Amino acid sequence: MSEYILVLDEGTTSTRAMVFGLDGALHGVAQQELTQHYPQPGWVEHDAGEIWEKTLACLREVTDKFGAEAIAAIGITNQRETVVAWDKQNLEPLSRAIVWQDRRTAAFCEDLRAAGKEELVQGKTGLLLDPYFSGTKMRWLLDNDERVAQAKAAGRLAFGTVDSWLVAKLSGGTHISDASNASRTQLLALDGAQFDPELCETLGVPKEALPHVVDTQGQLAQSDAKWLGRSIPITGMVGDQQAATLGQGCLTPGDTKATYGTGAFVLANKGQELPRSSNRMLGTVLCQIDGVRTYAIEGSVFVAGSLVQWMRDQLGLISSAAETEALARSIENSGEVVIVPALSGLGAPHWRADARGVISGLSFSSGKAQLARAALEAMAHQTYDLAQAFAADGAPWGILRIDGGMSANNWMAQDIANMLGLTVDRPDFVETTALGAAMSAAVGAGLYDTLEDAAQNMRGAVKRFEPDMDDSLRQERLARWRKALAAA
Repeated sequence: MSEYILVLDEGTTSTRAMVFGLDGALHGVAQQELTQHYPQPGWVEHDAGEIWEKTLACLREVTDKFGAEAIAAIGITNQRETVVAWDKQNLEPLSRAIVWQDRRTAAFCEDLRAAGKEELVQGKTGLLLDPYFSGTKMRWLLDNDERVAQAKAAGRLAFGTVDSWLVAKLSGGTHISDASNASRTQLLALDGAQFDPELCETLGVPKEALPHVVDTQGQLAQSDAKWLGRSIPITGMVGDQQAATLGQGCLTPGDTKATYGTGAFVLANKGQELPRSSNRMLGTVLCQIDGVRTYAIEGSVFVAGSLVQWMRDQLGLISSAAETEALARSIENSGEVVIVPALSGLGAPHWRADARGVISGLSFSSGKAQLARAALEAMAHQTYDLAQAFAADGAPWGILRIDGGMSANNWMAQDIANMLGLTVDRPDFVETTALGAAMSAAVGAGLYDTLEDAAQNMRGAVKRFEPDMDDSLRQERLARWRKALAAA
């Protein structure tokens, strides 16, 4: 009997294949790092061929362990907004993928804003004009990559986010995107079934190159038997942050989660109500089931775990991310050192593509412990700014559910609770992105009737962090944060 769900979790820094049981237990994982390409300041690229090759290697590694016959279905979750262009006929990439962190289209976004287009884009999509999203990346490739332009002229161009790319390669050409990923392109109206002609015309993206928008769960596609020895249904597709929201069991309007991975992303379930923000939050599709959408309000922070990675790889201050917790605990405070991690601009609620990182408050007493602690404190400071914006939009947080690899840091989790003055819950299994994709795939395969049933059976225990910081200390830190933020 097929009793496992195989999840492809294609992230920004690595790609993984993970095998889940129907009780939510993780039975196997294979992982490979992805090469990060930085050809110019503000540019971030991936090799789309490498993404596929390493994902396939991971998929085969875990499937060989369990046997293809044991896999009931495949679920896919992925870094969102990253754009891949490929040839529809031979399924070969036409360029490097432009990663969600990339800022090269800032000037184009400013031109659109100056032309009065942001109201149209935000009104239809719930998104702001920012290089973060996919549509302007597609336009840049058309304007600047000869192979992409030639493929368009020949009618062979396929554009897609990473979910589309993986399904195309797995299935032998099926060109689809689930509604959660499609809602991040700036080309899909929140209440539109397929990509919007007016938005495509505004951004200059050919609609015929885009995928068909499908549900986040169901019989979505079939993998080609040549990859694993038999064809396996693909029954779940969901963007990484939406997947984490589902994996946290945020299935009721008002439920809120924060994921701390490469970036930090807060989503609050809005039910079937179209999400509107007056405070520069984003409206997005959380999931789509039988054509019916559930929405979310989202706040996106571009730099979280990538700040620690930068301190490790570029500065050599630490040898592993795990060191930051011990360093933070080794001192009473950061010595007034504050880090604004705007290494790729500032996301919500500021949305300043031109912002740059700042380290303030340095003195001769500042060392790697102070910098490590300040880096962790920056996570709480950014989360506080988001909490204020959500509250102003009439969506105050009660309990915040946190997850992602960075949330395993107990000191950081407690600091977030302290700065917010709220209870913070963290599941024992923090990889809720993959779990949410497994839940979607399980329901899509008919192994559970609803996401609520899947959540009840697949989610585990949680650890709770209660605030214990004096308000005067909180206000001192926030004052230093605001001063440093102004400098950024």
